[in-house]
Amino acid sequence: MSDFLWVEKYRPKTISDCILIDDLKNTFTKFLKGNELPNLLLSGTAGTGKTTVARALCEELGADYIIINGSDEGRHIDTLRTTIKNFASSVSLVESSKHKVVIIDEADYMNADSVQPALRNFIETFYKNCRFIFTCNFKNKIIPALHSRCTVIDFRITNGQKVKTATAFLGRLGEILKSENIEYDKRVLAELIQRHYPDFRRTINELQRYSVRGKLDSGILVSLSDINNKELIKLLKEKRFSDMRKWVIQNLDQDPSSLFSNVYDILYKHLQPQSIPAAVLTIADYQYKSAFVADHEINMVACLTQIMAECKFK
Repeated sequence: MSDFLWVEKYRPKTISDCILIDDLKNTFTKFLKGNELPNLLLSGTAGTGKTTVARALCEELGADYIIINGSDEGRHIDTLRTTIKNFASSVSLVESSKHKVVIIDEADYMNADSVQPALRNFIETFYKNCRFIFTCNFKNKIIPALHSRCTVIDFRITNGQKVKTATAFLGRLGEILKSENIEYDKRVLAELIQRHYPDFRRTINELQRYSVRGKLDSGILVSLSDINNKELIKLLKEKRFSDMRKWVIQNLDQDPSSLFSNVYDILYKHLQPQSIPAAVLTIADYQYKSAFVADHEINMVACLTQIMAECKFK
């Protein structure tokens, strides 16, 4: 399956191959040169390479590592305790490994009242032979006790580095398409990157989805928009809260005002007439709140949850 998915097939295996801003690449390169890894908290928006970097660091250091999904098994404290304890206390299967490493992906989904405090103790208990790398989209959802025990690295891409990283990604997509024997229009690739930047993972997934035609042209941009809109309607209609939340996270790279406008346009066509007024008032209310809220994800999820609960779809 991993050979079929482009995001896995073409996932960078080394830090030098990762598309990162210069400061980040220099920081991770220093870790490799020093043959040492601190506990890390990698934060940033979805698809910017946090998990890829964590895996590449472990591979290049020759570390014995496991990956725990914080949004799945990481939610259950007993499972987490068993998994980490068994791994950290056992003999490493990798002879060259200086440390074992536990990568906890999507750590911001873990319970801040039970699971995260327990991880604080794990870090201290196994510090002699185990390191922890946490990845998250929202570092404010990680408790201060974990912040203080980790080197916090933000994957935010500054304005001065946006053109450079986008250009590098354009070249990388071109290499992927050539390897897959897909004809493409370079201008379409550039516009696709601009639409989803800096979510590299989503861009590659969308590119693969459309590549079955064997050719990429301007039609991809219309098709991807239609697919994305239909997905949201399906999630709301079927009241799939968890998947709806993931949709929000994937689309938060848009300007909040534009995102609310897009949701308005989508719903207007798919709601029953008697539900449209309530939806319009809900969208207007949460769009106003978006100018003041600290967490745009929660605000948008709250908006769509209210629509999900109160509105009827065609």
